[in-house]
Amino acid sequence: MKFRADVSPAEKADIYAGLNALVGQIPGLLGADFGPNISPEGVSQGFNDGFIMDLADAAARDRYLVDPAHKAAGSRLVAALQGGRDGIMVFDLQVD
Repeated sequence: MKFRADVSPAEKADIYAGLNALVGQIPGLLGADFGPNISPEGVSQGFNDGFIMDLADAAARDRYLVDPAHKAAGSRLVAALQGGRDGIMVFDLQVD
């Protein structure tokens, strides 16, 4: 994610808390982790923060995507990003 320069650490923490609150509220959402990019490689292309939402399976992902609480938390996140939706890169990764 690329947060706007005016987004304070406290606001980021509050956004993360809102996303973390979805754990246990949306069936199959097992966990959430958030934080700054700490890679020393220098190839982040300005994406300086990230998060992982751990979902039980594809069905849980599909429920998560349409859940109103997810949409509300996601809208708040996007509003804090540089360029809105352009400030986030999303991809799904299946881990066995």
